Amino acid sequence: MTDTQYRAGYPHWTTVTLRYSDQDSMGHINNVSFAAYVEAGRVAFEHAHMFPVLAPRQDFYLVNLAIAYRRQLRYPGEVEIGTGVRKLGRTSLTLAHGIFRDGVLFADAESIIVLADLDTEKGIPFPEPMRAVLASDQLAVR
Repeated sequence: MTDTQYRAGYPHWTTVTLRYSDQDSMGHINNVSFAAYVEAGRVAFEHAHMFPVLAPRQDFYLVNLAIAYRRQLRYPGEVEIGTGVRKLGRTSLTLAHGIFRDGVLFADAESIIVLADLDTEKGIPFPEPMRAVLASDQLAVR
């Protein structure tokens, strides 16, 4: 699959400006910065599609993050983070992310989040209104 085909599979996009402080001593963007880019994509996705149907005293906990680095990235510039639903479970959601610059894939990632009750700090099942949003073909990674 080409980067262009891979990019076309993401339904939600977030743009992040690279910061000078994102660089490491070798002059390329540090691997930890990629986690922050994924976070930006994930949080924007949550605010756009999940927070509108979130009940009071509920929130999302990140329980796993995996990043595959494909190319070195250098400052300055912007990256676009594509995000979409890979798998919807009973209490967890797996999101897929792609980090692109000028249409080229620099990293892809997977994050798993759990819907949690803030009072008990335990995972709870996704309610039907949220399941309906997340199960939509429009939000799925293709």
